[in-house]
Amino acid sequence: MTAALPVTASAQAGFRLVPLQRLAQGGRWHTEAMRSYGAPVLYWFTRGQGRITVSGTTRGWGAHNAVLIPAGTMHGFDVLGHVSGSALYFPRDIGFEMPSDPLHLRLREVQQQAEMSLQVENIQRELERGEEAMERALRHHAGLLVVWLERHADPAMLAGEPADQRAAERLAAAFTSLLERDFRTGRNVADYAAALGVTATHLTRSCKAACGRPASALLQDRLHFEARKLLRETRMPIKDVAQSLGFRSAAYFTRAFQQQTGQTPSAFRRDR
Repeated sequence: MTAALPVTASAQAGFRLVPLQRLAQGGRWHTEAMRSYGAPVLYWFTRGQGRITVSGTTRGWGAHNAVLIPAGTMHGFDVLGHVSGSALYFPRDIGFEMPSDPLHLRLREVQQQAEMSLQVENIQRELERGEEAMERALRHHAGLLVVWLERHADPAMLAGEPADQRAAERLAAAFTSLLERDFRTGRNVADYAAALGVTATHLTRSCKAACGRPASALLQDRLHFEARKLLRETRMPIKDVAQSLGFRSAAYFTRAFQQQTGQTPSAFRRDR
């Protein structure tokens, strides 16, 4: 197994490069639970396999897969066995146009794999260097990396799927986009289905077809990822966490959180 990269970060430039091994060690909620970020993130898998869910659609990933997730896109991935690679978190003000749709590249040629690894290594070196020109260099390296990804993306990757599968994925993507916007409002699956002009049964069936999980599971997963984040990263009182996520009461939030995670919110907060 390759040695884990050190976690490197630049407060000035806003880039972070984190080893996937370290993310996976943090437990399911650090990787698999549905979440989104306010800036793009790139997952570069160099070893391992699993599944990744992006915008409500699940596909397998393996060694030498690169997945670029736009800002505000709901996603999560699981890991089967050991994993190696990096998660590159971009800054919010990246300074150049990023792809609006997710990209999933399966790099089978050795030369492509080497080129992709070199792109990530260039960013790693700049983060470690930390000199005055680092921010400008990082943005240039990141821009070249994104162009490289766009040039090597396969636009025909989904072309062979049946029409009903593509329709299910489109509905799941619309649901997760709406869910990402409104998950703090207390809406239930029926509310989201009505907003999308379908029945709750149809929405659930489409989500199961697209990612193997019902719409209610995606909703609960997203809510409780955000709850865990607030409990770990802030000192917000539990009743305020509950209110900010649309729960009717702190007691109801506590019961739902314990059912989802196996811990009460207060126990989770203490177990840092």
